Amino acid sequence: MFRDDDRAREEPGADAGAFVPGPRAAMAATDSGSLDGLSFAVKDLFDVSGFVTSYGHPEWARTHPPAEATAPVVAELLAAGARLAGKTKTVELAFGLTGENIWHGTPRNPAAPLRFPGGSSCGSASAVAAGEVDFALGSDTGGSVRIPASYCGLYGIRPTHGAVSLAGARGLAPSLDTCGWFARSADLLEVVGEALLPQPGGSLSGPFLRVEEAWVNADPAVASALSPAVAALRPVSVSLVPEGLSALYGHFRAVQAAEVWATLGDWVVSVNPRFGPGIGERIEAARTMSPALAAAGRAFRRRLAARLAPLLGGGAVLVFPTAPSAAPLLTASEAHQQAVREATIGVTAIASFAGLPEVTIPVGTADGAPVGLSLVAAAGHDAALLALANEVAGVLGLPA
Repeated sequence: MFRDDDRAREEPGADAGAFVPGPRAAMAATDSGSLDGLSFAVKDLFDVSGFVTSYGHPEWARTHPPAEATAPVVAELLAAGARLAGKTKTVELAFGLTGENIWHGTPRNPAAPLRFPGGSSCGSASAVAAGEVDFALGSDTGGSVRIPASYCGLYGIRPTHGAVSLAGARGLAPSLDTCGWFARSADLLEVVGEALLPQPGGSLSGPFLRVEEAWVNADPAVASALSPAVAALRPVSVSLVPEGLSALYGHFRAVQAAEVWATLGDWVVSVNPRFGPGIGERIEAARTMSPALAAAGRAFRRRLAARLAPLLGGGAVLVFPTAPSAAPLLTASEAHQQAVREATIGVTAIASFAGLPEVTIPVGTADGAPVGLSLVAAAGHDAALLALANEVAGVLGLPA
């Protein structure tokens, strides 16, 4: 059973503890455009000129100088007329899915205050859900935009890998890292995409494909909450990962870990920083990852991408639960959090491994907390996918 206040949503505009401590990295719009009058925030791995990018850890901040230039993606939003309200908290080194940060404080989940906001783009999701900004940038490697969007009742996108520049942003696993964003409406999610994405390519003519492994993986309450929305899409059932989602998680973990250590290992060895719960264990696993396991993971990744390309090439769209469960409670044990992480990445790795665009739509609640439905399209179809998500939101009668 859940207490009544677990089902409550905080009032819009309430301070959600989403921004990094200290002076706000605020900037006025530099030009006029499609985002005139809107405010946004950026995850604290994007550079803002004159401010230290802390990457969620005080030792990173201590060992790096203030940024000399603003990340191009941030500059693009300023040039489109939006105002930067500040930088938001992230999990240490963006290496986690709950949103916990023992150094800066864990942002609140305005949609489910007794639960985690999701990570690693936790602060960006929290700020948007609380109404503190209109939209926010995050990064997504293994689900770090999609999962907090689902947990906080937001729209979110992980674009095609490489579609949006990550210059001036800290890396975690470069072949998996992407720049995504959050909004409270499908309309605004699409408008931000018009400012950031390349020219539209391709169309999405259907059908919708229900990925059975992801539905079997979902908690019954989540599957039940999303079923009415899925029924309206009239999908065709497909089996996408006959090897099993646990195998997909294992291969993803190996590839990610090898890249994490290649990216961050020198800094970890030279600084020897302390880490919060779970982060240190993942860093150690990255350090000791077997090259053979990483190679096997890369081979599986190529097979999965080859399997998906013809399936989606004609305009079909995958549909499945963004996360297999609602956000874990703040009191959840480390063991429970790890179990949720493994079940979740088994699903988010589909788009991550294949470099595909994925949009999550807030269509229901389970156990009194938000849950999202994901749509995945072929690489390069980001603009068409955003337009489709907007259309689906309208069909489902979701708030504009």
